[in-house]
Amino acid sequence: MSALDTLSVVFDLDGTLVDSEPNYYEAGRRTLVEYGVPDFSWAEHERYVGISTRETVADWRRRYGLSASVDELVAVKNGHYLELARTRTTVFSEMRAFVERLADGGVPMAVASGSSAEAIDVILAGTGLDAHLRTVVSADEVAHGKPAPDVFLEAARRLGSDPADCVVVEDAAPGAAAAHAAGMRCIAVPYVAAQAGAPEFATAGLLLPGGQSEFTARAAWEWLTGTEAGTARRS
Repeated sequence: MSALDTLSVVFDLDGTLVDSEPNYYEAGRRTLVEYGVPDFSWAEHERYVGISTRETVADWRRRYGLSASVDELVAVKNGHYLELARTRTTVFSEMRAFVERLADGGVPMAVASGSSAEAIDVILAGTGLDAHLRTVVSADEVAHGKPAPDVFLEAARRLGSDPADCVVVEDAAPGAAAAHAAGMRCIAVPYVAAQAGAPEFATAGLLLPGGQSEFTARAAWEWLTGTEAGTARRS
């Protein structure tokens, strides 16, 4: 049996499979405007890339002194996000090609995301990725979001895979840290270029500092097969 026969791949969603961060920023901006915070910037949004929605709004409450509950803020932000996501979500073309290549190879796949289950389902259905990505874990379903390993470990459990046989594809430092904590290898494709040097990314088996502009389905597949054969390559 080839080691590839036991391989599973777990994808982060936002910023990894799809370019949803502009939608999350706009949803967050609209939400904060409703609660009296008019000047939420993209630079401020970047600090929350890779963090679950619930943990993001919990930080907002502390940072901006909001009186609304976490549940209320999550609901309002998710409402804005779903409205945007249904019509404005773009799949990274090489990531789609990678998913299709893995599917053709019979490799089990899952999505493990800090987004709500509803948001994940809307995006996967709207982009057609649900044809191949049917195992889904939201951070809302586990005790702790990234950088804790919970979502990735739950994805492995649902796939029936040993964590050591899983490779995570991630765009954010908390996700890379979560993959490492779960005992999984990681392909890191940083969404925020300035964060490519973060220490969490140093644990990745394959780090592409240039992000999506540097990622190709072919190179990722060759890295996977090379690793399994004991001849890993790094970019």
